[in-house]
Amino acid sequence: MTFDYQRVYQHGTLALLVPGLFTGTLSVADLLTHGDFGIGTAHGLAGEMIILDGQAYQVTGEGQVNQLAPTDMVPFATVHFQAPELPSQTLGTVTKAELEAQILAQQPLKNLFFAVKVTGRFKKMHTRAVEAQQEPYPNLTDATRVQPEFEQDGVTGTLVGYYAPTLYQGAAVAGYHVHFLNTAHDFGGHVLDYVIEDAQLTVQPFETFEQHFPSQDTDFLNSDFDLKAINADIEEAEH
Repeated sequence: MTFDYQRVYQHGTLALLVPGLFTGTLSVADLLTHGDFGIGTAHGLAGEMIILDGQAYQVTGEGQVNQLAPTDMVPFATVHFQAPELPSQTLGTVTKAELEAQILAQQPLKNLFFAVKVTGRFKKMHTRAVEAQQEPYPNLTDATRVQPEFEQDGVTGTLVGYYAPTLYQGAAVAGYHVHFLNTAHDFGGHVLDYVIEDAQLTVQPFETFEQHFPSQDTDFLNSDFDLKAINADIEEAEH
């Protein structure tokens, strides 16, 4: 297999989740041919997915962590192949807001897609995970209005996610979108806040953003997307 370290691959768009298109349209097995690290969600908007070292994990709305099977389906996910010789940066005590600002201040990255990976010990980790939805699906705002939240202090694990340029709001979440999984694989989710204690940071910029559409899904093909409402709904659901 040829690994393209300059490309980030995304199946589906965040905007398609807004009207409630939660049906899985790509298998985990197919997704992993395009990357060994990433984030997303599972069929039915069931929890938060994090991909580490080629393994896909699901953090459920009950806070449980499951390993997804190759045949499990996903409606939306973003993945990349982690470059093997990325320079790393040692981090001491730093908050989520501080680190996100520091990354953008160190390099002119604001108009690129890039991946962020932080591995180490966190003084505080605050996450949430959306609960699985049942058909007929609600829209994204209703589905995510009540989301269980979880916290751990002194937790070791890996944070993986992406930064997307403002121009791509709707295709992705403009700004940072990150998930977390602890080393014991029993805690994680979509990251709301954290404080790092001691960790290693790698940042991987991409030259190419590959958008893959669910072209065989009739609900997607026949949907009308309200661009005026998409931004507000994404901001409420994802932040």
